[in-house]
Amino acid sequence: MNSETWSQAQGQDSAKVVSITEAARINNVTRQAIYVAIKQKKLKATKDATRWTIHLDDLEEYRNNKYSRTKSMFDGELLFDSRKGFYSVNQAAKMLGVPAQKIYYATRVGLLKAHRKGAAWVIHTDDIKLYQDNYLNQRPKVG
Repeated sequence: MNSETWSQAQGQDSAKVVSITEAARINNVTRQAIYVAIKQKKLKATKDATRWTIHLDDLEEYRNNKYSRTKSMFDGELLFDSRKGFYSVNQAAKMLGVPAQKIYYATRVGLLKAHRKGAAWVIHTDDIKLYQDNYLNQRPKVG
C-alpha cells in the first residue's frame, strides 16, 4: 500500500472515530460518563499519546447494550412491560403528571396498589387508573 492509499484509508477510518467530547455530545451525557464507561471497559476506546478515540460502531454497540431500568428482568420477565400494563413508579408519576414522591407516598399509605419485585415497585395500569379516578380527579369538598 503506497502512502497516498494509506492516508486515504486513514482518512476514511478517522471519519468513523470520535473523541470523548464528541461521544458525550452524541450520547447526550457528560465527558466524565464516557470516560467512566471506558475505564469500566463498557465502551471500547483506544488512546494514542494523549487522546482517546472511540469508533462509532463501538459507540453504537455501547448505546444498544447500556443498562436501562426499562430492560430490567425479574424471574425471566421484564419488570416494566407496558404491553402487559406494568409500570415503574417514575413511569406512573409521569403518566399522572405528579412527582414520583407522591406515588411512593400513595403506595405507602395504601391509596395506590403496587407490588414489590426484587428491588423495584411495579404498578399495574388498572391500579394507576383507580388511583387517578378515586384520588387525583376528586374535587375538594367545600364545607
